[in-house]
Amino acid sequence: MKKYILSSLAVLSAATMFTSCNDMLDTDPRVTEMTAATFPGKPADVEALNAATYSIMNTLGGGDQSQLLNNPFYWWSLMSDDCYGSGGLQDFVAKSLHHFTMADANQYEFDWNLLYGGISRANNQIETIDNVKWTDGENNAQRKQLLGEGYFMRGLYTFWLTQMYGDIPLITSTAITAESYQQVSAEEVVYPQIFSDFISAKNLMKAERANGSGHADKYCAEAFLARAYMFWAGFYKGVGELATGSAPSVDLVEQEGCAAGSLSKQDVIDGLKDIVSNGGYKLLKDFRSLWQYSNSLLWAEAHDNEDGTGNKEGTHGYAFIADMDPADCFDKPGNGNGNTEELFQIQFMNASSWNIGGNYNNPRMYSNYLSCFWGLRNGASNQNGDRNLTYPFNQGWGQGTPSCNIWDDWTIAENNGNYTDKRKKASMIDLDNELVGYTYEKDDCEESGYSVKKYADVNLDACAANNDTWWSKCDGYKDPGSLGNKMQGDHFEDFYLMRYSDVLLMLTELTGEASYMNQVQRRAGVPETAYSLKAVQDERRWEFAFEGLRFNDMRRWTGKGCSNSDYAPKALDAQDGKQIVCLGQKGSKRSLKHMTCTWGERYKATDGFLPKPQNQISLHNGGLEQNPGWDTSDPKTQYKALY
Repeated sequence: MKKYILSSLAVLSAATMFTSCNDMLDTDPRVTEMTAATFPGKPADVEALNAATYSIMNTLGGGDQSQLLNNPFYWWSLMSDDCYGSGGLQDFVAKSLHHFTMADANQYEFDWNLLYGGISRANNQIETIDNVKWTDGENNAQRKQLLGEGYFMRGLYTFWLTQMYGDIPLITSTAITAESYQQVSAEEVVYPQIFSDFISAKNLMKAERANGSGHADKYCAEAFLARAYMFWAGFYKGVGELATGSAPSVDLVEQEGCAAGSLSKQDVIDGLKDIVSNGGYKLLKDFRSLWQYSNSLLWAEAHDNEDGTGNKEGTHGYAFIADMDPADCFDKPGNGNGNTEELFQIQFMNASSWNIGGNYNNPRMYSNYLSCFWGLRNGASNQNGDRNLTYPFNQGWGQGTPSCNIWDDWTIAENNGNYTDKRKKASMIDLDNELVGYTYEKDDCEESGYSVKKYADVNLDACAANNDTWWSKCDGYKDPGSLGNKMQGDHFEDFYLMRYSDVLLMLTELTGEASYMNQVQRRAGVPETAYSLKAVQDERRWEFAFEGLRFNDMRRWTGKGCSNSDYAPKALDAQDGKQIVCLGQKGSKRSLKHMTCTWGERYKATDGFLPKPQNQISLHNGGLEQNPGWDTSDPKTQYKALY
């Protein structure tokens, strides 16, 4: 277990190094003898810059700002039909996202600043790498790897910005000019640069698996190139079914690792097939092995009596994992963090502190704060967090809970096919049936009766107290120090950004060859099917539930400028009228409704983009235009309390 607790030590030192580096560049060179012309001066300096570029992801995945987790994949989960805003009456940001509204003109600014900060770090890494006197052989191979990682991270951060905000300024240099502040067409200008960055990355980086190190490799670049291409082709070029259609070739930007030329659909397919043939990735045998609730300590509690039901006096036991092979537990080699199907992820470690501050060093950045946001809001007799009512899961904010839609749609698919999909109960907690003592908080909103199981925080009978976590019983765990709050600080499950199952499903969608999709279906215990776009759409929804991919999948299957009958608005409007629990009133459910108009209307008005922050529009002095559908004078854009 020790490697899971401490695997991201480099990230902590990276953030510290970058802060120190900034300080040194601002001080008198007669004292430090370090300037922009002399730093980096050795390979270790570039490694520190590289780690600082990655550390932006920790603030995305681990920090919260203005009552909302910074993770864009969490934002996209809330904007899809798979989650509600939920939370308490005061949790307006989550509900704003779900209803495509805003309570403040700068409500969605944090990720804008953070991602451009990451791009700045990547640009600095790319531009200064040859300050180092690289030599031939192994030393030069290190240069190429570090340069490739710089291109990869710049492409990744830019990709996320375009998916969130649309047409944006394209920043490819640390030298910022007036022209740099002008937004450009994402479709025609930004995406060719994103593709070029990923191609540079794949041609420069090693063709070796990163093996859970947290670093990118050639195969990461090929996988994200495919994800970006499929979004561009579907959303901007209107290619709704990629197996039978194709977008025009894209002219690339000439830079190191990317020769002048073009990118085609076949190039993308070839890259994915390279991952399958040479990457060494494989699906885990048991889908549950991906998630921390399958850890061996909880498994042991399910086997603490002879019949394996976990009903020994004084204990609970979690029957859902009792049938697992113990070798498949989350914390066993090849599973969990750093597993064999994990291409790229955000890693965490127990080093959180309330004393870490600033935009890039959020107080809880080293903890996977998603576990806290998706935690349970049990409110029985003011016993929030009492594990007798929630075992084996822990307390949290209860924001972004699963919608009735995903449970209902999944159940319909199972009934129509006469099968049971193992992933449904492996991904969601059925509160009324799995947690018999669970009751709803008196100020909760938009509760569906379900909670996310994938990233759920886990308690043990072996733990000393409520809101302790299973991680505290692992080798290598240390007290979180000044944070001193296990509920908020002790979450170290990787957040998956790319899994091998995504590679397989992207290949089926691009080629129409069902054999790749069939591998994913076999593991889930569902019937293998022939290719159809509907089959791929369903498999992606079930396989990646609550991993943040659904919303942008919906967008690319819809295309820009849609009608009511298109995929995204139709799916979003299906939420209307669902029976939800509000204000703890389980016995008197109410119908869900949109707070200002309809989900379909808000989606069509915005095409799924967030508003550009007003602060940034002002700072750019005419270089930024607000996205359509976000005129603050329109009451349909403004948050309105429903409960």
